[in-house]
Amino acid sequence: MKGILLAGLCAFLNLPFSFAATPHQQLIQLSAAGASNGIIKLDADTFDLLTSPKRTWSASIQLTALDARRKCNPCKEFNPSWNAVAKAWGKLPEGQRNQHFFATLDFDDGSTIFQRLGLASAPVVFNYPPAEGDRKPASGRLGPFKYDFSDGFAPGPLAEYLSQHTPTAIPYKDPIDWTRWITIGVGILGALLTLTFIAPIVQSRWTWAAGTVIVSLVMTSGFMFTRIRGVPYNGGDGNWIAAGYQNQFGQEVQVVSFIYGLLSFAFLMLIMIVPYQSSPQRQRMQVYLWTGVIMLVYSVLVSLFRVKNRGYPFKMFF
Repeated sequence: MKGILLAGLCAFLNLPFSFAATPHQQLIQLSAAGASNGIIKLDADTFDLLTSPKRTWSASIQLTALDARRKCNPCKEFNPSWNAVAKAWGKLPEGQRNQHFFATLDFDDGSTIFQRLGLASAPVVFNYPPAEGDRKPASGRLGPFKYDFSDGFAPGPLAEYLSQHTPTAIPYKDPIDWTRWITIGVGILGALLTLTFIAPIVQSRWTWAAGTVIVSLVMTSGFMFTRIRGVPYNGGDGNWIAAGYQNQFGQEVQVVSFIYGLLSFAFLMLIMIVPYQSSPQRQRMQVYLWTGVIMLVYSVLVSLFRVKNRGYPFKMFF
C-alpha cells in the first residue's frame, strides 16, 4: 500500500515537468504576449532561447538602443519601419507566422549580447535561419545573415530582404501617402488655375520671341562656358572682369549679355521704328539718339576687351 502511495506521489510531482512548454511553445507565448505587432522583447536569456543551436524556427532580430540616454537617432528612425514589417508578418495565419519570429533586443536589456556579437553601433538586423528541420539551409550555414542598410531605413526594402529568409513572403505594402497625393492634387489644381490666367501670355508669339532673344544673348555671352568650368561669380575683391580671353566670371556674363541686348535694341529701333516716324524732326532726333547709344555702348564693349587683354589695339571713346 505504501508503495502505491509513493508511486502516486512521484507521478504527481512529475506533472509540471511533463507539461513544461517546449522552447518553440515558449517563443509562441512570448510573441503572443508582445505588442500588437508580435515583436518579442528580448533580454540576454530570451535571446539565447530564440537563437538556440537546436532551433527549428527562423528569427529576425533588431539590435538597437532606443533609450533617450543613448542618443541613437538612427535607432529611432528605423524602429517604425521594423514595427511595420513585423506587424505585416503578424497578419499571416498562425501556422505560418509561428515558424518565424520577430524580436528586438535593446542595448540596455542585453549589453552582454552586444559585446558577444562585437557590435559597436546600432541599429543592426540579424536573420537567424533554422538550425534543424526541413527549413535548414542547404548550404549548411547556420550563422546569422546581416541586413545591409544601403537602401536606407524604408520598410519596403527591409520586407523584401527578410522575405528571402521567411517561410512565406512578408505581405507588406506601403501605406497610402495621403499628404503626397493631396499635395500633388493641390499643385495640379493650382497649375490649371494659373494656366487659365497666364494662357494669353504663354500663347503670345511676343513672349516666345522675347524668351528666345534673352536665351540667345545669355548663351552667346559665355553662360555655358562659366557653368561647365564652375567659375566663381566674381573675383572676390570686387573685380568682375577676369583677365585673359580664356577666363570669365559669372557677373561678366550678365554685363556682356546686357551690352549685347542694348546694342541689338538700338539697331532694331533704327531699322524698325525710326523710318516710320511721321515727323522729320522726331525722326532726326531718334537717329541721333540711337546712333549715339550704339557708339557709346560699343565703346564700353571695346573697353572690356582692352581690360581682358592689355594688348588689344583698338578703342573708341574710352
